[in-house]
Amino acid sequence: MAHSATILGGIAGTDLSSAERDFFRAADPWGFILFGRNVESPEQLTRLTGDLREAVGREAVITVDQEGGRVQRLGAPHWSDWPAPLDQADCGPRAMWLRYYLIGRELHDVGIDSNCAPTLDIARPDTHPFLRSRCLGTDPDRVAELGRAAAEALLAAGVLPVMKHLPGHGRALSDSHHDLPVVSATEAELDTLDFAPFRALSDLPMAMTAHIRFTALDDAPATASPRMITLIRDRIGFDGLLMTDDITMNALSGTEAERARASIVAGCDLVLHCNGSVSAMEAVVAAAGSMTPAAQRRARAALALRREPQDLDRAALMREWQRMTA
Repeated sequence: MAHSATILGGIAGTDLSSAERDFFRAADPWGFILFGRNVESPEQLTRLTGDLREAVGREAVITVDQEGGRVQRLGAPHWSDWPAPLDQADCGPRAMWLRYYLIGRELHDVGIDSNCAPTLDIARPDTHPFLRSRCLGTDPDRVAELGRAAAEALLAAGVLPVMKHLPGHGRALSDSHHDLPVVSATEAELDTLDFAPFRALSDLPMAMTAHIRFTALDDAPATASPRMITLIRDRIGFDGLLMTDDITMNALSGTEAERARASIVAGCDLVLHCNGSVSAMEAVVAAAGSMTPAAQRRARAALALRREPQDLDRAALMREWQRMTA
């Protein structure tokens, strides 16, 4: 039986309510995403991830945004406090590998086996501040090199990476949480710069779309554009599991159910719904439907890369990372 084509994050607090537990059991989402509101302590978080998997009766993927800087859901005093990725882009691929291996091990310790990273968007002088510091650099080759190091580190730590935001969000001058960014770059400019890091890492198992409209390519935002999803599959060459960015963001129009359905029709494999009540999630689950055979194939390929972490000396690696980034 196919799972719901959703990754759900509408968990209100640090423990599952009985209503949430019953809903997840019936809805059977492919995975879950957690936020700061769900995080209190290692013991609590380990219990929550266990309860989520118990609710659906399987080892469902549980993801989070743990990039460092302004986007890290697990923080002090129980977890390391990581600088913004762009602040350490000049430290090189080894430092990036160390950073994301250590992040991954902290996630794996509490039952989180996916991270919505690396961010492969190209930073520009005018990239909106909500995104710029989360990028890995301004040069596509360098971003690809550092992104590869981050992704391989997460896999070594037992965590599935989710590269984002396909096919490129760096030209956004507005915050897609509030408005739809519109980019007027030519197709050739986008292909040379924005798409390049994603093409270089197109073999990764999972990725996330961008809520952004490219006027040279389509009138619809990439998440809901069949043409843009085809571009992601064919020109960029990504055949992994493709999830939307959060469909509760205001960059998209229509109801959340309409957004979910449009994303699936466009060719996304999974709808990411991060905030909302059980009733809101019910509407999205109904609109998204079950995973297609192609989505199921891609999900199996991603899950095949989920393994126990390499057992390396974390204290020694942390000291090495601190020396390299001092």
